[in-house]
Amino acid sequence: MLKASGMGRFQTKIRKLVIIAMLSSISIFLGVSGLGFIRLPAFSLTIMHLPVIIGAILEGPIVGASVGLIFGLFSMYQALTAPTVTSFLFLNPLIALVPRVLIGIVAYYVYKFLVKTLKKPKISIGISAILATFTNTVGVLGLTYILYLDQYAKAINISPNVVGATLFGVATTNGVLEAIASALISVPVIIGVLKVKRQ
Repeated sequence: MLKASGMGRFQTKIRKLVIIAMLSSISIFLGVSGLGFIRLPAFSLTIMHLPVIIGAILEGPIVGASVGLIFGLFSMYQALTAPTVTSFLFLNPLIALVPRVLIGIVAYYVYKFLVKTLKKPKISIGISAILATFTNTVGVLGLTYILYLDQYAKAINISPNVVGATLFGVATTNGVLEAIASALISVPVIIGVLKVKRQ
């Protein structure tokens, strides 16, 4: 009986490792291929955080946080190998890693709370995806303001006095649309996987 129980835990750990590797690969592929960006006339939205949300809700906070960590490490790699004027932000682990790890943690715990409270999985997934996306957006932009106000202003050639308004504008345009996109994609994917798992 103990051996069977131990084997079950071992198989669960292996499954979670495989899922972490698979979802991390998808996130990296989205970034490298450019498919992780939805191009709009004025700006582009990212959906690279979706594997983090999906992994967290389906497999738990450790999977979500792990995929988020790999997503963050990839952001640091991109900042080093394909730098832009604001890439210096993502050389700081606080900005590159912490918000990405928190995506998975927030997604999982918000979903668990809402699905028990509301008893409506689709709504719970949607709200969780939105809040997890905003966790990343607010985390990155908030830390940018706190740690790199002057350097960011110089990088994009604006006055330090308007950095706050600029970052708020990014949060309310890109951030809102990214949150909506994450909910619209996460809900059918997660519901579909949950239906398959129940069979």
